[in-house]
Amino acid sequence: MSRTEDSIASAEAHSAHNYHPLPVVVATAEGAWMTDVEGRRYLDMLAGYSALNFGHGNRRLIDAAQAQLERVTLTSRAFFHDRFAEFCTRLAELCGMDMVLPMNTGAEAVETAVKTARKWGYRVKGVPDNMAKIVVAADNFHGRTTTIVSFSTDAEARADFGPYTPGFEIVPYGDITALRAAVTENTVAVLLEPIQGEAGVLVPPAGYLRAVREVTRERNVLFIADEIQSGLGRTGRTFACEHEDVVPDMYILGKALGGGVVPVSAVASSSEVLGVFRPGEHGSTFGGNPLACAVALEVIAMLQTGEFQERATELGEHLHRELGSLAGSGVVRAVRGRGLWAGVDIDPVHGSGREISERLMRRGVLVKDTHGSTIRIAPPLVITKEDLDWGLDQLRAVLLDSAGS
Repeated sequence: MSRTEDSIASAEAHSAHNYHPLPVVVATAEGAWMTDVEGRRYLDMLAGYSALNFGHGNRRLIDAAQAQLERVTLTSRAFFHDRFAEFCTRLAELCGMDMVLPMNTGAEAVETAVKTARKWGYRVKGVPDNMAKIVVAADNFHGRTTTIVSFSTDAEARADFGPYTPGFEIVPYGDITALRAAVTENTVAVLLEPIQGEAGVLVPPAGYLRAVREVTRERNVLFIADEIQSGLGRTGRTFACEHEDVVPDMYILGKALGGGVVPVSAVASSSEVLGVFRPGEHGSTFGGNPLACAVALEVIAMLQTGEFQERATELGEHLHRELGSLAGSGVVRAVRGRGLWAGVDIDPVHGSGREISERLMRRGVLVKDTHGSTIRIAPPLVITKEDLDWGLDQLRAVLLDSAGS
């Protein structure tokens, strides 16, 4: 067997089959490129679902991590450490908020947001005990914990994991009329992705986020924006909500906050909202650890220059022009997205999203499928225009081959 085949066989034998990866085994990576165990190079057009916005092995982030590794990596929250205050201060400033509550993974941050909204509802809004409701959108993806899958509409994510956590009202994404009708006096929050990533990079109708902000403000309900994938430069703004000049009550952040080096997540909000917590009511041993703070501080500093947001805007416009020329070709049914983020719907007659992804892999480009016939494109923001064009050329070639077969 080849090294690739041997590695995959071993992984299949000794790891739970909770993922279905493409059959490539990555050994090294730099910038927008990855190299497998056989020495073959691939253009990364997924960027770890936006965790690698700043590319593989970004020198600034690696240097920040290395310097911290030699000092102290973990204290637990039993003690303060010398990077914690600066991290909280700088992230709060980036978000235009008062406070942050750091965690590790995106799902942990979503759970934190849910707990925060409920506690705020009971302590501040005055909702009766155990009556708090949170309005969410159909086709959402916020993580895979038991509570989070309880308000998923993805049968694959939900099946066999009940009984489910109550307290959530699901409405169609982008439908402000349905959302307004779902908000009651016991509603404590509306939790949404400004752009739905896992659903196929779905951008809501123009004005939707502004309308959500108006409804939540009128009804004394928290607007929670899950910017785990859409935030930190991916769409051409620091936060996707900025495209409609909307500031939510709470941001949920993750993925790119750790620069693809360490898992870092957080919620950011006002002192009125996050001030509901008291010692012992919520926490995480690794949340806000020195290594995480050091890397995240460098991420924040990089975002404050605006360079990466500008790259995502300029290259994103180019990406969508090129992809738009494929729409209506008979193979591509639709293209959606914003910035360096796109969902491409393939006519199933010409292959599933998985099959198109595998064909692209054989041509040296890595993307990932979702929901059967859609492929997602989200290269690192550091990708060059030349490499992006090369990747798009491979996509055209695959689609032409599919159309001719």
